[in-house]
Amino acid sequence: MSRAPRAPRARRNRTVRESICSIVLGFESVIMFLATLAVFGLKALPWPLALGGGAALCVLLLATIPLLNRPFGIALGWVLQAIILASAILVPLMLIVALLFGGMWVFAVIRGGMIDRDNARLSPLEES
Repeated sequence: MSRAPRAPRARRNRTVRESICSIVLGFESVIMFLATLAVFGLKALPWPLALGGGAALCVLLLATIPLLNRPFGIALGWVLQAIILASAILVPLMLIVALLFGGMWVFAVIRGGMIDRDNARLSPLEES
């Protein structure tokens, strides 16, 4: 009873905004993991809050990546950026992370959307 090999599933073309935003969130999750370890090691927060909050944030950042093709995925990304910015209240050095990655997120959303609009406008011209 051998099965016939399945045809490979066609991949959906991702937009430029999705691609850039997923890169930002992926790298941000790695940096947040390292920041979590630093906050834990410096004893800046109680260990359950440092490790639990950091782990939850890392998981949320990674879980948002597949949702970026929907409007609420981008909105969730904005919420996560705000949470990281708010974490600077507890650990002031997080302000550096929040500003750097927040700036990259703004760039990814705005410029990625502009490139996608330009591509959509130009694509009918290329087909003729």
